Amino acid sequence: MLPTEIASHRGGAFLWPENSLLAFRNALALPAEQLELDVHLSADGEVVVIHDATLDRTTDAAGPVAARGLAELRGVRLKGTGGEAVPTLAEAAALVAAAGRVLRLEIKADAAGRPYPGILRRCAEVLDGHGLRGRTVLMSFQPATVAGAAALGGFLRRVLLMEARAWRGMGAALAAGLCRACGGEELGLPIAEWDEASVAALRGEGLGVSAWGTDHAESIRRAFALGMDAIATDDPALALSLRGAGG
Repeated sequence: MLPTEIASHRGGAFLWPENSLLAFRNALALPAEQLELDVHLSADGEVVVIHDATLDRTTDAAGPVAARGLAELRGVRLKGTGGEAVPTLAEAAALVAAAGRVLRLEIKADAAGRPYPGILRRCAEVLDGHGLRGRTVLMSFQPATVAGAAALGGFLRRVLLMEARAWRGMGAALAAGLCRACGGEELGLPIAEWDEASVAALRGEGLGVSAWGTDHAESIRRAFALGMDAIATDDPALALSLRGAGG
């Protein structure tokens, strides 16, 4: 079994301001295999890197990301960065490509939970501009987005993400069926939802398994013991240390 790959979640949110170029540069200086980030679409169709559908939590502005054009968003400052703007996917992709790493890209929905029209194709165009589509793990909580990625093709892997309540409501067999039906190749869950039986069930269906919420020693060790394909962690330095020490 291959070692679990480590993805710096939002660039390592315990260590640096999340989804910032500062975080991405620092995370890529570590030997973690993947860099994880989230994207939304601006009012003028540009792909920008931010977790929430609104600006309130992580910036000095407020309101929906999708209500502002890129020029306006470039004037918004990320908290804790000393004045950095909200990054574009193109800026992040350039860093990942230069570092030779894998991009773990989560495509988010708008503030109402709907897919952004055209975001998949726009992401693909940006990634192709940096020769990165084949080194991108494409993720979404939206089956329609995963299906769209399957139709576009060329991504390293497609991951259907699922929250705990949805997972508990359907169980491994139905979750695996949904994942396959939308073209997913891997199911991503909070680490607390995985156990040996569910991992075996998904692997038995030919699907990969991954986890997020692996942010402290106990959850990271648990993910390694379960043999996750990949984990997204807010503390990639700790995860690397534990993996190097054998968990």
